[in-house]
Amino acid sequence: MPLTPPAPIDTPRLVVRQIAEADLPGLMAVNGDDAVTQFLPYATWRSIDDATAWYQRITGIQATGNAVQFVILSRDDASVVGACLLFNFNEGSARAELGYVLGRAHWGRGLAREAVAALVGVAFGPMGVRRLEAEVNPLNRSSVRLLQSLGFTREGLLRQRWVGKGRTYDVELHGLLSAEWQPAR
Repeated sequence: MPLTPPAPIDTPRLVVRQIAEADLPGLMAVNGDDAVTQFLPYATWRSIDDATAWYQRITGIQATGNAVQFVILSRDDASVVGACLLFNFNEGSARAELGYVLGRAHWGRGLAREAVAALVGVAFGPMGVRRLEAEVNPLNRSSVRLLQSLGFTREGLLRQRWVGKGRTYDVELHGLLSAEWQPAR
């Protein structure tokens, strides 16, 4: 069974829901910031055309059932805070990869943790995922701390795994099993 998008996920400060084309201007502010995409393997968006091309690509991937892309919205004003996704879903092993990005204006407030924790809970619950993996540039210490705070285990270093922005990157592989998930952590 492919990944099925859940209903919007409400947290105390956020709403995490499936992406819509109307979210692109808000996501442009997030992914158009070099500081935000510094440790990510994709190019910083330079125009709304980049956002539209990305949206068309992710919409096609979602149609296969192998990914679900979410936007993270502030509950206060419905503004875009960031995005997160489950992708590379392997139905036979009920395994998926986890990704996330947060706008710089929202760093240091625990919003990424709040959104990702909510998504992990739904992934291990109604979505039926058994194992989540995340690949993180080891220089991105904030992301490594986020994963550790959620109970992910560092499982190894994948040397020169990513090529992005003209450079090769090592990545740390972090994994979490549904049996290990502690929502109140």
